[in-house]
Amino acid sequence: METQAAPQSAHKDVDAYLAQVRPEFAAALQNVRRLILSVAPDAKEMISYGVPNYKWHGPLVSFGAATKHCAFYGMSPKVLERFKDDLAGFSTSPGTIRFTPDTPIPEAVLASIIEARMAENLETEAARAAKKKK
Repeated sequence: METQAAPQSAHKDVDAYLAQVRPEFAAALQNVRRLILSVAPDAKEMISYGVPNYKWHGPLVSFGAATKHCAFYGMSPKVLERFKDDLAGFSTSPGTIRFTPDTPIPEAVLASIIEARMAENLETEAARAAKKKK
């Protein structure tokens, strides 16, 4: 039986996660994965909260499959708000962009979101370091 969303506890790594997702969803998410790793090649890839997650100087971004859509988790409502015009036509909520294989998030927009998250993580890290010095 083929499932649309990957079972939350059945995977140990991103390849295993994608292997359990409907093929067209897996292909769309593999494109997201490729883009994340091209923009943030030093990001650590892992499964957390049952979905693929990327860490780079803290939580960076995540993605997953649901029954009727894929989701990209920007992990920052503040960053995603800056891209609201670019995301017109997509179902969004704070920190989340829903998309389908037929209507993927444009790569340039996704790359810009990832870069903005990287910058935000560096700012957060610097602020924490400055606070510790006081």
